[in-house]
Amino acid sequence: MSELPLRAQLASVLGRSAASLSRATGRGDGSVIGGKVALKVEPDLLAKLARGRRLALISATNGKTTTTRLIAQALREFGDVATNEHGANMPTGHITALSDNRSAVNGVLEVDEKYLPQVLLATQPSFVVLMNLSRDQMDRASEINLLAKKWRTALGKSNAHVIANADDPLVAWAGLGAPNATWVSAGQRWKEDSWCCPECGGHLRRETDPYWECPECGLARPRTSWAVENETDTLVTPEGQRIKLRLNLPGDANRANAAIAAATAAGYGIHPERTVERLREITSVAGRYTSVVTMGVEVRLLLSKNPAGWLESFAVLDPPRTPVILAVNAQIPDGKDTSWLWDVDYTVLRDRRVFVMGERRTDLALRLETDGVRFEIADRVDEVLGRLKAEQPDITKVDLIANYTAFQQIRTAYGRVQ
Repeated sequence: MSELPLRAQLASVLGRSAASLSRATGRGDGSVIGGKVALKVEPDLLAKLARGRRLALISATNGKTTTTRLIAQALREFGDVATNEHGANMPTGHITALSDNRSAVNGVLEVDEKYLPQVLLATQPSFVVLMNLSRDQMDRASEINLLAKKWRTALGKSNAHVIANADDPLVAWAGLGAPNATWVSAGQRWKEDSWCCPECGGHLRRETDPYWECPECGLARPRTSWAVENETDTLVTPEGQRIKLRLNLPGDANRANAAIAAATAAGYGIHPERTVERLREITSVAGRYTSVVTMGVEVRLLLSKNPAGWLESFAVLDPPRTPVILAVNAQIPDGKDTSWLWDVDYTVLRDRRVFVMGERRTDLALRLETDGVRFEIADRVDEVLGRLKAEQPDITKVDLIANYTAFQQIRTAYGRVQ
């Protein structure tokens, strides 16, 4: 990589210093403040830091933090990787990630959906990874069809190789704007945001999942070269090789993330068998899927921040005898509009003991009541465990699903579990 100009070097040093001070004073991990300080000194710093690297940008509504971690894990086969794998996914976080590892030729950056066109233009990446688009934080982000259109336009002006989920019509339409693409059949459990054709507005035909097509304009699912078979826990490569995944991350969503990661790593020259071996080493991502033991009970932490995410979390819950805690806030990072709760089908929880927590627990309680789900209100996790232990002294496990800031509050209470 070429040496940074003097101004950019100064900006990078000041940014790292601000980040270190933030961590030392306990104000945060420094990812955002470091980038903000650096940008004040050199507004074009992101482009300068990206020059000479082989970058992959990862964007989606759900799963981008996990997939970023998986791809970075695979690329460590070659040595250090510059990455923001803990989720600071706007340009300030990208600057911090690239400044922190100036010697790394390879980089993997999670990118907020709204910022993808901007970061794509600045960094000129080798790969752009797209997985899914669904409604999320409607009071902050754009409507998803508009996001897909912006993605498509930006990709049409880029030389990046796109690796995308062909089963999501919005993602596929955006990716079809790119000159080069690798298509993965990664699945799409949540389909409520993709019944209409993004090209012409016609009603999509879905006679046999995962295939879809528009009878009006002819837009159709691209031909895939990679696939994940959830029923057999198998990754299928372009050569027809079938590799058992056996991940330590649960659920179909993480099989999809792993398939996308394997296809991306192959673009860097890593054999999928070796990639899968490295992916099996990961047991949690920034606290997601971590289990902590408190009061003698194992509490498994699941992050879900929108209807599609909650659907995936419900799919990996332990058997019905396991109680579940649901926690919802509505702070700025969550989106202040909680109307999305009405898009989730909670009837799957009717046979469980359910506890409701968080700043907007009454919103969630009303929604559960409408779906006929019995629930109990609580303030803290230890309060829930105290009630359960008093009635069931032998209880050993509880699942906890929380949206973003509720999850971070709970994670912090347990010492920022990894």
